[in-house]
Amino acid sequence: MQRNVLVLARDFVQGRVATFSLILALSIAIPSVIHSQYVTGPIVNALLIIATILLGPFEAVLIGLIPSTVALSVGLLPLPLAPMVPFIMIGNALFIACVSFLRARSYPLAITVAALVKFAFLYGAVTLLMKTFLATPLVSALSVMMGYPQFVTALIGGVIAYLFLKGIRKYE
Repeated sequence: MQRNVLVLARDFVQGRVATFSLILALSIAIPSVIHSQYVTGPIVNALLIIATILLGPFEAVLIGLIPSTVALSVGLLPLPLAPMVPFIMIGNALFIACVSFLRARSYPLAITVAALVKFAFLYGAVTLLMKTFLATPLVSALSVMMGYPQFVTALIGGVIAYLFLKGIRKYE
């Protein structure tokens, strides 16, 4: 009996590690190859939602720290916008927290609130904080990137995640 429990525990941990590694690899590879916010944004948001549901919020936040760093390093996020990276990381963590907290109540509600919170936080960070650190033309460009596209890409990511999770029977 004890051996069966150990085998089940090992299989469970190995499955979680494999899932974490795959989601992390995709969150790094996709922004490195595809340099469009409108393509990578929904995919990364979907990966964050999938990680939240399959692995938990802590693991999802760990994964959420990586894409913005990769986006900066491969040029998707221009170097002068580096001060925004910590805010993007926090925005991802807020997104994950909202999904984690609200998904049991209603998946559409969770995704909508999470998208709104992420958008509001990032747009607020740009309009309130970045004006202090960056030149006006950069703030204008960043305001566009951190504006409505954040909300839209988060919603699309929610739909992609839902379809994937439904496909693996995590949602019916």
